[in-house]
Order: sequence, then structure tokens, then C-alpha cells
Amino acid sequence: MAKVSKSAIWKNIFSERVVREGSTEEVLSKVPAFGSLTTRELKEVAAIVHKRQYRAGEPVFYQGDPGLGMYIIQEGEVSISLAGKDTAEEELVVLTDGDFFGEIALLDESPRSANAVCKADCTLIGFFRPDLFELIEKKPRLGTKIVLKLAEIVAQRLRKTDKELSKTKNQLDRLQAQEKEPNGKEEKVA
Repeated sequence: MAKVSKSAIWKNIFSERVVREGSTEEVLSKVPAFGSLTTRELKEVAAIVHKRQYRAGEPVFYQGDPGLGMYIIQEGEVSISLAGKDTAEEELVVLTDGDFFGEIALLDESPRSANAVCKADCTLIGFFRPDLFELIEKKPRLGTKIVLKLAEIVAQRLRKTDKELSKTKNQLDRLQAQEKEPNGKEEKVA
């Protein structure tokens, strides 16, 4: 029996299924909203996203700006912060390669809830609300897959926020109860 060798043509056909390292498709594949997409679907999304370069210190958006879409960090660092009452900003997190932010803007047009400013030179991939709507219109199955994953991400964050809020409320209730009781002991009224 002759040994079958891999032909160059078969190798080329199957190698097209692999996502190139460092490509837009690879970056997208690591984002939960796009993680369940096939290679072909990733290529379709990669064809409509917008790559942008930012310098260190340059804002991506400010708190209160209209929410237009989400960003994925291909390379660099972005600080997410809240404007304080006395104009001092509170940094919430520094995001790096592969992280994403602003995804809620794909689902609703509310103003941005925080500032996003580049801490280093950045390459960002933007996926905007009109892009998603066009995708839903032209490729409903693909658009729906993305929207469902976005809804899942938002639901997970909401559950986490609810848990944290409940924990904080319980701590506040305990502190208020301790304030009413000197030395933590209940006073008896005669």
C-alpha cells in the first residue's frame, strides 16, 4: 500500500482556516462578543471594523460623550476613569492588549459613563453601532450571534454588580446597626 503524502493544494486549503497570529481576526477571536464566531465570520467582521492609532495622552472618548460603539485594544494601554466632583479623576482600571471597552454603546445610545484615555501609543479596533446594524441587516444570523454574546456579557456584569451592591448594602446595614448600639451591644429600655 502506498503512503499518502499531503499535497500542497490540500495544505493551502486547510491553512486558510487558521487565523493569522497578530491579525485583526485573531484579536477579535479573543473578545467574548466574537469568540464563538467561525473563521469565516471573523473575517467578515474584520472587514467592517475600523483600526485607529492614538498617541499617549489622547482621549478615545470622554464621560458624557455619545456612545457610538466598542473598542478593542490591539496594542497599547487605555485608562478608564471617572470625572470626580472636584475635577480630580479616579482611575478605575488600565486596560491592555486584547481588552475591550464601550460595548454597551452597541446596545444603547446612552452617553459614555467614563473617560477612556490612552496611557501609551495605541492601536484600537473600533466596532460601531451602525456597523452592527448593517451586519444584522445583511447577515442576520451573524449579527444575532454577536448581539446575544453582548447581552450575555452585560448580564454577567449586571449579576456581578448586583452581588457587589447587595454585599455593600449588608455592610452598610451592619454599620448603621452598630452606630445605634453603643459598643455593639443592644441597649435595653426599662
